Amino acid sequence: MEKKEIKSAIEAILFASGDPMPGARIALVLGVETDEVFDCARELADEYSFNMRGIRLVRIRDSLQLCSAPEHALHVTRAMEQRRPPRLTQTALEVLAIAAYFQPVTRAYVERVRGVDSSYTIGLLTERGLLEQCGRLEAPGRPALYRTTELFLRTMGIRDLDELPPLPELSGDDGMQKLQEAIAALTPADENGQMTIEETDQ
Repeated sequence: MEKKEIKSAIEAILFASGDPMPGARIALVLGVETDEVFDCARELADEYSFNMRGIRLVRIRDSLQLCSAPEHALHVTRAMEQRRPPRLTQTALEVLAIAAYFQPVTRAYVERVRGVDSSYTIGLLTERGLLEQCGRLEAPGRPALYRTTELFLRTMGIRDLDELPPLPELSGDDGMQKLQEAIAALTPADENGQMTIEETDQ
């Protein structure tokens, strides 16, 4: 690889990672020597500094990381503090609504109510801290039980589950829509209306 390609690849890897990345691992991925990775990283760091870019490339022992320029620390802090909570996708809201009103629930129960596979969304909501495992059902296979978390309450702007809207009538074709709308009504939207939890399940 040419030096320009190596520098571009290093930049892409560190941007995507966000965390310190061992130089040896980058070298292995790119098929070059570790010393060459550190040499290119040093040049990148000089370029960022000389051009007064908003990012810096730093070396931490034998690892590399991208970070914001220290002179912009105040701006970054203010921007992060003012960031509004993101909205959830309709799929995520449906799963959260079922869990909130009928918890603890199994994945199979959620899927029976929704009518589609929900394993991805349950896993993602658990990873984001909105759902958590709270034991296993005493049944064949001992499926995991899920419930909402304190982060769910904070996200919805309520102190406890008693503040949820009354359980809507679920009979009829629009039962799921009413359940989803009950939770959606509590969800704070960001100013652009964007949704950050990927909608993969149907």
